Amino acid sequence: MRLAIDCAGKVESHGDVPIGAVLARDGEPIAIAGNERELRRDPTAHAEILAIRAAAEALGGWRLPGTTLYVTLEPCAMCAGAIVLARIPEVVFGAYDPKAGAAGSVLDVLAEPALNHRPRVTGGVLEAECASLLADFFAARR
Repeated sequence: MRLAIDCAGKVESHGDVPIGAVLARDGEPIAIAGNERELRRDPTAHAEILAIRAAAEALGGWRLPGTTLYVTLEPCAMCAGAIVLARIPEVVFGAYDPKAGAAGSVLDVLAEPALNHRPRVTGGVLEAECASLLADFFAARR
């Protein structure tokens, strides 16, 4: 999670919301990404999506078995859908997202019994630190 937090802190330089994601296998990072929606002018350039794409490229396939996704903010519905499709077996996130979270806060895509894959989910890891990144970012813009 510390790597994800470090990555999140770097994206502010291009005006993106500070969210970072790390996909790891056997404790080793495979892909690290931060939000790049503003940088790329792409609404799908969330940290999770970019990390999933990079990990699939590195591993040579779209299925990502044996991996854990660490992300500083609870995944949204789009990212949760990508997590399910990539068959990521474990998701660990920092701050809960009461406005758009899809791992239990607003929706629970990652536990939806109708879907063919349901990862283990752990929320609230280094929550205060992850939440403070976001709070500081938005406070500076108001």
